Amino acid sequence: MSKELELSKEDFRKMQLIELDLLKEFDRVCRLHNISYVITDGTMLGAVRHHGFIPWDDDADICMLREDYERFKKEAMKDLNPDICFFQDNTTDPYYRWGYAKLRRSGTQHIRVGQEHLKCKTGIFIDIMPYDDIPHNLCLQLIQNFYCFCCRKILWSEVAKKNTSGFKKLWFSLLSHISIKTVYDFLSIYTSRSRNSSTNRVRLLLFIPPGREYTKKPLNDRYGMTKKWITERAEYIFEGVPLYGSRDYDGFLRWKFGDYMKLPPEDKRCGHAQVSFISFGEK
Repeated sequence: MSKELELSKEDFRKMQLIELDLLKEFDRVCRLHNISYVITDGTMLGAVRHHGFIPWDDDADICMLREDYERFKKEAMKDLNPDICFFQDNTTDPYYRWGYAKLRRSGTQHIRVGQEHLKCKTGIFIDIMPYDDIPHNLCLQLIQNFYCFCCRKILWSEVAKKNTSGFKKLWFSLLSHISIKTVYDFLSIYTSRSRNSSTNRVRLLLFIPPGREYTKKPLNDRYGMTKKWITERAEYIFEGVPLYGSRDYDGFLRWKFGDYMKLPPEDKRCGHAQVSFISFGEK
């Protein structure tokens, strides 16, 4: 596996500020078209606890309900400033293999450790995550979760086959022959049924269930979160910029992180997007 690049404090902050520009551009276009979104996960935590980026956080996260996500792609994506960014998902980049979109900074490069061989476009990014309905019935939730697990591993296989050995390498090499289109066609069984107006709980389908330490949560609280944390919004100041987040930030952050105001131990203060190469696009 390739070696992780250690960024200087100055370059790390420069990356965060580029991500802030992406958040501002995304927010501008969503407001222009009256499309709903919320900042989420570490970005929501940063807004509440630090009034901006968590100092060691290396990305930014936005979530949208499926109907809003599809509206953004259909109505709003064309209004993004191409000098600032481009929208990337499996419909705009045939080599893209993840279950959520990215907004990437034009003219930059950002390559993750172990993903140097992928053909998809790169660039400093923020994540845009479409949340879909999960079934009311627990048994059907378990079936959906297994189905999504299989789809996720197929998409991940192109990375895993280069970074594993033995039986795992063989297994992921076989899975990598399944086309990306096939996976997303399978997934439409669930995405086509998601409705903003439903009472279902929601999750990002092609990621692990969303709760903090989800295997320790009760089964009926494990596979999705309440939809009101996305639909009921308020403005928060993030790095001096007004962005939308969940109105019930305390309920969401406690569900996601537990005692969220408590700082983690110093050895846990690290990002999760390990990078092997980065370019800020400067001449």
